Amino acid sequence: MELYIVRHAQSTNNALYDESVRVVDPPLTAIGLRQAELVAAHLANGIDHETAEIEGQPSDAPAAGMGISRLYCSAMMRALQTGTAIGRTLQLQPHVWVDVHEEGGMWLDHGGPEGIRGYPGMTRQEIADRFPHVVLPQEVGHDGWWRAGREEWDAFLARAERVAAELRKQCASTERVAIVTHGGFGAYLIRALARVSVDAPTFFHHDNTGITRVRLRPDGRVSIRYLNRVDHLPPDLVT
Repeated sequence: MELYIVRHAQSTNNALYDESVRVVDPPLTAIGLRQAELVAAHLANGIDHETAEIEGQPSDAPAAGMGISRLYCSAMMRALQTGTAIGRTLQLQPHVWVDVHEEGGMWLDHGGPEGIRGYPGMTRQEIADRFPHVVLPQEVGHDGWWRAGREEWDAFLARAERVAAELRKQCASTERVAIVTHGGFGAYLIRALARVSVDAPTFFHHDNTGITRVRLRPDGRVSIRYLNRVDHLPPDLVT
């Protein structure tokens, strides 16, 4: 299986200098909306230069585009907006995969007596109204999809391992799959797929709409073909 891990486009929180005014589920900025359209066009029509006959395997790449046939995104606003732009261009329905949300879940630290407060995220109806072409799993309920305060670190690592294990089950597939996720979760998903030690001081950075391509083989080998590609963005839109 060929896996494309795509970070969402720039959100309003990403553009803040003062983190005290962050919001719990930020939308994309004007720059982010442009980034989303550009990454969508690249995935649909761009040239992937890592598709030559190498490692004894013939190329199965299309003449243009990545040949993606399955698209997932998290239930967070910024990922839904980015995934919808990609799905529209690829003519695919994005499927929400709740487990690929960002580290921590839906929370804000209000400081003072209130402290950290959890939020439920968008409800099933709210997502359906705003993103009618997105396919929702049962975990997205009528009262939202997040039911905790701030996710604990061990739970976050376990979630990355859980998603990696699910992807490994599909390693024999010939499909090309894209997941629109987040900077922190994407980094730890790569660590989990590559079996990097939890103690290793390693982080796989992603810019907004950065693309990482991972090949999962039936024999268990994992090949990171490239990391954080932003060729689809002009320099002034790399954030």
